[in-house]
Amino acid sequence: MNNPNEPLHPGKGLLAVRVLAMPAYTNPQGDIFGGWLMSQVDIAGSILAVQRAQGRVATVAVHEFQFIKPVYVGDLVSCYAELEREGRTSVRIKVDVYSERERDPSSVKKVASASITYVAVDMESRPRLLPG
Repeated sequence: MNNPNEPLHPGKGLLAVRVLAMPAYTNPQGDIFGGWLMSQVDIAGSILAVQRAQGRVATVAVHEFQFIKPVYVGDLVSCYAELEREGRTSVRIKVDVYSERERDPSSVKKVASASITYVAVDMESRPRLLPG
């Protein structure tokens, strides 16, 4: 049985980023700025990409980014990263984003989804083969 005081974690994959949405991240309408959310998603995706590449990666493409619901100041934002596919030098990572309002586990809603490709790079930022 789930502990009612613990937040629900509906996402598949790795819980890569968890952050509180603060007032400094708002747009003129008072909602959390989409660019801030995109940066959190890129960080979350890169964490899994670095693990798979066993080293440096670079973001090379955002194939899809869908804003589903607004994020508000005070929301607890959780980004779940999952490997979608891999090539010789790159990985495509799916990131699903959930928001919890007012520390209420029943309030958890999916607020965004993205698909991002990262390429493994060497110390000179040239593409390199994924290990194994």
